[in-house]
Amino acid sequence: MPNNHTPSTKEKALAINLDRSIYGTLAEIGAGQETASNFFKVGSASGTIAKTMSAYDMKFSDEIYGKTKRYVSEARLLRMLEHEMQLIQERLTEIAPVTKFFAFANTVETLNYQKTNQGHGWLGLRFQCEPEGGLNECVIHVLLYDNEASLQQQVLGVLGVNLIYACTTMSDPEEIMLSLTDNVASDRFEVDFFRLSGPNFSTVDNRLMALKLVKNGLSQATMFDADGNVLQPQEALYKKNVMILRGRFRPVTHVNMDMLHAGLQAFREDEPIEEENLIRISELTLHGLTDEAGIDDTDFLHRVDILGSLGQRVLISDYQRYYSLANYISKVTRGKIGIVLGVKGLQQIFDESYYHDLSGGILEAFGALFKNNVRLYVYPSSHPETQKLVCIDDLEFPGYLKKLYQYLCESGKIVDVKPTNKDNLAIYSDDVLSMIRSGQTGWERMVPPEVSEAIKSKSLFDYQETD
Repeated sequence: MPNNHTPSTKEKALAINLDRSIYGTLAEIGAGQETASNFFKVGSASGTIAKTMSAYDMKFSDEIYGKTKRYVSEARLLRMLEHEMQLIQERLTEIAPVTKFFAFANTVETLNYQKTNQGHGWLGLRFQCEPEGGLNECVIHVLLYDNEASLQQQVLGVLGVNLIYACTTMSDPEEIMLSLTDNVASDRFEVDFFRLSGPNFSTVDNRLMALKLVKNGLSQATMFDADGNVLQPQEALYKKNVMILRGRFRPVTHVNMDMLHAGLQAFREDEPIEEENLIRISELTLHGLTDEAGIDDTDFLHRVDILGSLGQRVLISDYQRYYSLANYISKVTRGKIGIVLGVKGLQQIFDESYYHDLSGGILEAFGALFKNNVRLYVYPSSHPETQKLVCIDDLEFPGYLKKLYQYLCESGKIVDVKPTNKDNLAIYSDDVLSMIRSGQTGWERMVPPEVSEAIKSKSLFDYQETD
């Protein structure tokens, strides 16, 4: 029979302590030495821990690891890992031929006394999979949801043990990721950044790992840039103005890009925005990635390859409804937020049946959707019979929704945008995909040149070159 037993935190710590081939350093800043404490409590820690560090004073920390703008940041974590691993390799050369070295670090902010902040932290492990082997690295960012600092510290200790145990005993990337949730309730934390790299994990595509974070429920949303580098949303969007286009992007067409460009033009017209403070995001939802067979990893990578060719950052989320997306983005940035959508998307937003699970119904949803600096930029559609443009002025809603809609339009919360080329309105991504897969010609005119080149050069979406 298969062994489905999940080791407890104590069992994991003891197993590592008893393994004489694993040896390393633990450096923890900001929430006590919670991970190290777990190893000390179970006994035999001298077989695992070369040193523990806790440089709380900023001057001491700067002297050891160098100065940094933000102490709870990926940059600080990486300096800690680099410094501690270098010391181990320099000072323990005698046991290097028979020992797998590791350096664990975290830099964390737990709840303050007034509870006015968000608990979060960076955790990482730099490690060898074999003695004198190359250095691998696993880095995560965690959001902490307990309402007491001591409870958040407890979670950090469990996560630290889980991370060290997984990286030193497992080789499957997704298994490493999923094991982070062992022995701690999922509603106590969220992992919105996961990166695994190194010679033993050279085939890992961290864009796919970002998808798996959301797919497996470890996070509601995660990001990566056009080059495929994973991003932590709070750091990437901090104090930025954000323009979001939601779509299936299967593939990206001229109409997708025109929606983004038209929305950006209207976004900038509201008030001047410096380019360096503007972030453009293409959002993929789990719902938009799922078909009858579930989520196809290859299909997902094809879509993000296309978006990357256009220089787009990608957000993957489990926020099917727009108010949830707006609520999330407004928590991670104080800048302006624009969401570009089509007329049909706007009509869905005003469909009250979408909000039957909310006690406040559509008004509760709209309180989250239109809070702070969130605006909807609505791209027109083409009437199927008359080919006339259908804009926000052409929409009709029943009863009190009509007055609510009128108020949102007049107050500038819903903004009309103009297409730069009306011919684009006749382009549908499903038609383009069908043409690509069936070997038809002409689809190239419906997509940006970069998209056509990427599809052909990488044989995306089952493209096959015809004679």
